[in-house]
Amino acid sequence: MRKVKAKKRELAEDPRFGDRMVTRFVNELMSSGKKSVAFRILYDAIDKVEEKSKEDGYALWKKALENVAPPVEVKSRRIGGATFQIPIEVRPQRKVSVSMKWLIKYARQRRGVSMADKLAAEIEAAAKGEGQAVKKKEDTLRMAEANKAFSHFKF
Repeated sequence: MRKVKAKKRELAEDPRFGDRMVTRFVNELMSSGKKSVAFRILYDAIDKVEEKSKEDGYALWKKALENVAPPVEVKSRRIGGATFQIPIEVRPQRKVSVSMKWLIKYARQRRGVSMADKLAAEIEAAAKGEGQAVKKKEDTLRMAEANKAFSHFKF
């Protein structure tokens, strides 16, 4: 077991918006260590969202992340031979992390030519409160609501 808890590394701000959250999103989006490609995909997606909606693309991206972030999730806990799904509040850091993962996951599953197009479509849908990522959040909330009776088993 580790003696000292690992320190959180500070991320650099992204060059265009000066936001660490963008860099975090790009790190999640990146594959095979191609960070510049991931930055280009995100910036193109934000530009496409701006073009289509005539609103600030960066603000819509932030709104999409907020709309996808789940307030509660369920965790499995084994008690007396039975496994229960226990609803647990999500920590703020994990909320952001999960919302980014879901947004990227469901953007990748979309039909489209380029990843920038798919990501732009998912961002737009999530900002409106639609799309697969928002549906995943609602399913998670529904699951937590259904298992509210087991909340006294919290960790």
